[in-house]
Formats: sequence, C-alpha cells, structure tokens
Amino acid sequence: MKKGLGEIERLLFAYVQMRGQAVVRAGDLVRPLHLTAPRERKLLSRLAKAGWIVRVQRGLYLAPQKLPLGGKWSPSEALALNTLMKERKGRYQLSGPNAFNYYGFDEQIPVRLYAYNNRISGEWKIGALDITLIKVAGSRLGDTTTGPAPDGETAVYSSRVRTLVDAVYDWSRFNGIPRGYEWIRREMKARRISAAELVLCTLRYGDKGTIRRMGVLLEKEGVEEKLLRKLERALTPTKGPIPWIPGKPKRGPVHGRWGVVVNDKESSA
Repeated sequence: MKKGLGEIERLLFAYVQMRGQAVVRAGDLVRPLHLTAPRERKLLSRLAKAGWIVRVQRGLYLAPQKLPLGGKWSPSEALALNTLMKERKGRYQLSGPNAFNYYGFDEQIPVRLYAYNNRISGEWKIGALDITLIKVAGSRLGDTTTGPAPDGETAVYSSRVRTLVDAVYDWSRFNGIPRGYEWIRREMKARRISAAELVLCTLRYGDKGTIRRMGVLLEKEGVEEKLLRKLERALTPTKGPIPWIPGKPKRGPVHGRWGVVVNDKESSA
C-alpha cells in the first residue's frame, strides 16, 4: 500500500478490493468503516484530490482494485463512461476522433473523448480523461459496435459505417470534411463497407446536408442509380446550394441534382 495512507484509507481500499467493485457511492462506507457521513465525505474528497480515487460526479467515485506504484490512478475510458451513463440511465457511443482512430482512418491518438449520448451535454472530466459529451435524441443513437478495454470493461463505438456518416454530418466538430470523403472512397474500394450500407445509414442518421453531400460523392463513385434515388427521394427542393467542402469559397460547378457547389478546386478567377 502506498506510503502515507492512514488506517482509514487502508480500510477503504481493502473494502473496495474485497467487494471487487470499482464504484463507491456516498454512504457506502458509513457502516462498514464506522464513519459519520461528514467524515466519509471528507475522506472521499481527500482521496480524490490526491488522485487515489476518481470523482465521476457528486457522490459517485471510482477506486482502483490495486493502487498503482505512482499513487495516482485514472480509470479506463470504458469504465468512466459506462459508470457515468449507468448512473444517468443513459446510452452513449464514442464517435469522431476516437472512432476515426479505432478504425484506422486517422493515426492521430485523440487527447479527448467524444461521446454521443442521450443524457448530458458539455465538457466533463473524470480523472485524467477529458470528455466532450454531445447530447442527442435517443433516435440518433445506434448502429454501434463494442470494443474491449484492458480492465475487462466494454466500450461502445459508432460502427464503421456510422463513423463515416458522422464525419460528414458533424464535419465542423470532427474536422471530417474533406478527409471523410477519402475515407469513404477507400473503405468502399476495399469492400469494408458497401454503398447500400452507407445509403441506409445516411438516411437514418444524416440530415439534408449530409444526404446532399453523400449523393454527390456516391454519384462520383459510380454507385448504382437505385441507391442514388433512395437518397434523392429524401430531399426537398433547395433555394440555395450548399458547398461540397464547407469553409471554402462557394466557387465551382453546381450539381443541380443534389444542390451542391462542387468547390473541391478553387476557381482561378
């Protein structure tokens, strides 16, 4: 046990290890450790400030089964999110940069977690983890897969296809355009995804802008007409075209079918 822990701290970690459960709630320690509620609060606060346990939210903490040699501990991404969402009775799925790296689209390891969920919006910190929680309607959650964490927890990720759709849908948050277009081309060419899967996911989880941009991309890639018509039927006439690549000048040919200015190459004018 780490040098400097007092008897009550030792008892707390022994209790956690005996139970084999990382979650500690306010009130859990009052009877087994013979504490008053104020003393328990001070104990949990002191250990959290020292980095020996981690505060998830008010009255809810995570504790390690074994203290690391350095003393400070942080839970896995999966344990942190699973604990928070279970407490809030919500669902989540990792997307954006985390999913881009998970599927090998982007080699850069993100320093922040991005999680769609149906309960919380805003910035959150659990231990060493910085988390951006993006609250969405329950209908926008789905099309997921799971990945194991070293501690035995299971993290929920957007599926491969859903991640590519989100790169286009949530382009401003995830810096997903234009690189998402190239990822889609590459994944279709390698047959890791199909055009039919992409169309179905776009219609279910995309918005009008996503459908228009995906229509241009898939038509460029020579996708069969019946799939393009599925996308087209979901659209209504538009008064003004949107840019193929947001943030670049709207200069280029207008694709009338999809209402998109194909501005991948700036005009020399």
